[in-house]
Amino acid sequence: MNRELDFWKDRRVLVTGHTGFKGSWLCRILLNAGARVTGFAMDPRKEDLLYDLSDVHSDITDIRGDIRDYMQLEQAFEKADPEIVLHLAAQPIVRESYRDPRGTYETNVMGTVNLLECVRRSGAVQSVLNVTTDKVYLNREWVWGYREDEMLDGFDPYSNSKSCSELVTHSYVSSFFAPAGRPAVSTARAGNVIGGGDFARDRIIPDCIRAVMKKQPIAVRNPYSVRPYQHVLEPLMAYLLIAQTQCGDYNAAGWYNVGPGEESCVTTGRLTELFVQAWGENASWTNLSEPGAPHEASFLKLDCSKIRSRLGWHPVWTINRAVEETVCWTRQWLEGGHIPDEMDREIHAYLEDRKTMEQE
Repeated sequence: MNRELDFWKDRRVLVTGHTGFKGSWLCRILLNAGARVTGFAMDPRKEDLLYDLSDVHSDITDIRGDIRDYMQLEQAFEKADPEIVLHLAAQPIVRESYRDPRGTYETNVMGTVNLLECVRRSGAVQSVLNVTTDKVYLNREWVWGYREDEMLDGFDPYSNSKSCSELVTHSYVSSFFAPAGRPAVSTARAGNVIGGGDFARDRIIPDCIRAVMKKQPIAVRNPYSVRPYQHVLEPLMAYLLIAQTQCGDYNAAGWYNVGPGEESCVTTGRLTELFVQAWGENASWTNLSEPGAPHEASFLKLDCSKIRSRLGWHPVWTINRAVEETVCWTRQWLEGGHIPDEMDREIHAYLEDRKTMEQE
């Protein structure tokens, strides 16, 4: 594995939400880097196939529990004795938050409180990253990107619960983790991610895959909505960079946007068209706007100047490459290929492309 990940060898890392889409990819990266990983999460939902497909369960300490249950989480902390905590456990779907707002707030807000309480009582944790979302901002439908000092006030229960999670984190930092400087705590507000192994409901790429598998046109609910789409490896590598850097430099801790370049902030319709082109086989899509559908923002971009200037992070893959890699993964899965090898290939290709970009 690339020397960029040497820091993680033998590090004790606790990943919450490790059975999900991002969590499975993150565990795969960490295991390849030689980290000693403990995962804490509920059982995967029936549509979350990636955790088993990624074959990480045999090489990590897999603890099943509910982030809303403080005692379960505290026991996981005692077992893992983590140096670094990466908090991904969440209810991550906007539409699901309309169906179950209470459960969404309990998971995304009190789950954060429980996690930070465990961190506060731990003597080993050096670095914490709370993964939130680009939707934490009060969305004014601006054409320019939101910066980290913009007002936090997400509209829907999912977005708002993540805004609350940010505020909880800020309070714990001010009240308990400063000025002593340990542990270092950051949040990462990532844009929309795509990639192989995402089977969630009410997400555009999984919807595309389900449609082409049935040889049906892809139904797009909001084709004119603009989002900062990026391959899943982009934010995951940024998360690792933040957590690693603040281990040695407390001043690096903070609130970071993580998103693609301007060229990858595209409409959902454009993203679907790129998928159709990459998939071939006469795939097609149609506009299926829903009257009276739950509110979702029409325009959302991020200004990622802070993470670029402070940590030197920058996106590597364009939206075209992200779609191509997602299609490649999906075809491997449909053809019965060995998914861990495919994931490792993509991770290696991404790191090599990053190295090449930095040398140019």
